[in-house]
Amino acid sequence: MAIPPRLIVSSSSSSSCATTSTNNSSIHIEEGLASKFWIKFRRESVFSMYTPFIISLASGTLKIDSFRHYISQDSHFLKSFAHAFESAEECADDDEAKLATSELRKGVLEELKMQNSFVQEWGTDPGKEGTVHSATVKYTDFLLATASGKVEGVKGPGKLATPFERTKVAAYTLAAMTPCMRLYSFLGKELQALVDPEEDRHPYKKWIDSYSSESFQASALQTEDLLDKLSVSLTSEELDIIEKLYHQAMKLEIDFFLAQPLAQPTVAPLTKGHNPAEDRLVIFSDFDLTCTVVDSSAILAEIAIVTAPKSDVAQCETQIGRMSSADLRNTWDLLSGQYTEEYEQCIESIMPSEKVEFNYEALCKALEQLLDFERRVNSRVIESGVLKGLNLEDVKRADQLLLQVCSAHVRALSKEFSRFSTLQYFSNEVAALKIQTDAVHCSI
Repeated sequence: MAIPPRLIVSSSSSSSCATTSTNNSSIHIEEGLASKFWIKFRRESVFSMYTPFIISLASGTLKIDSFRHYISQDSHFLKSFAHAFESAEECADDDEAKLATSELRKGVLEELKMQNSFVQEWGTDPGKEGTVHSATVKYTDFLLATASGKVEGVKGPGKLATPFERTKVAAYTLAAMTPCMRLYSFLGKELQALVDPEEDRHPYKKWIDSYSSESFQASALQTEDLLDKLSVSLTSEELDIIEKLYHQAMKLEIDFFLAQPLAQPTVAPLTKGHNPAEDRLVIFSDFDLTCTVVDSSAILAEIAIVTAPKSDVAQCETQIGRMSSADLRNTWDLLSGQYTEEYEQCIESIMPSEKVEFNYEALCKALEQLLDFERRVNSRVIESGVLKGLNLEDVKRADQLLLQVCSAHVRALSKEFSRFSTLQYFSNEVAALKIQTDAVHCSI
């Protein structure tokens, strides 16, 4: 879906005050119905940022064939949008709403014309798009059915005899379109922040600039205003239908992004069901207390203590100098106590005091603080020398002990995915151990 940046006619009545309630259900239109839905389904919008297609597009690594496929599928979205806006215009109850809807439809038609420029710049022809993907069909069928008054769980409107019935269908239609406008506006702004404004070599800068422009932001806002206006007279039950349509459109749009084929490996969160015929996963997992039910450092330290010489036993000149078992025990107890105390302080400092909305920048900052903490404590272990002198056989013994206490979920994970994926586990303690002895050349 790609509507060109246009500033359409504003709707002064979009801020009208109206509250509809039945039983315990109440929605305040003056607060902005579309705005409330966008906030409520914020999780989906963030989710869309981490689809493989958007990640590749943002980084500029998206192969041109994948972008060509996207443009060809997008043309079907635009055609369905043009038809839906035409239907909504016919159903709109007043001249102001009709004019706003008409302007939006003109924008779609202009975008279809603008796609001809992609033929020269990206070598694609939307008129020769080939097979329509099922994810595209699901959205366009959903939108066109809604625009014709066919809404799941709702009795058909018949001949739309009254202005109220016609306005209701127009509102339903806008509900099935508004989240797509807002989502593209959101993605445009988010992706723009990742691209150097002085850098002109990004292959998809034109696409990002289009959806991050102030005029497109205004178009998205005007679409939301139109939905608010058309929903003013609806009942609580009808507003619930508006919400369901909005949410369904959001999910179908994200499914559309997920369905875009990629011609290159992409590191992305697991955002869809795994298909072993098409996808090969590399699953990254922390090790201690995630894959195991005990901490690997505790086992390594215990082996070091057990194998350490007694305080009254002399070490031969060929042995690596090691602390006595008693000194190791005291040192390890001190390190463990410091770790527990400082870990609790670290977690307390990065956790918000109350429930908050997801914030990517805050999450990155918190993880950096946790990483700094782990680096400090690992350095402390290295400097203490408690693992000094352990050899490869000692590590193998620890490995066997850890396998015995491996948590059930990683056993199931290994069994389920071992045939068509790669599992990577990470242990900070083993990394620290590798620094201390040349005898260790393996990782758990």
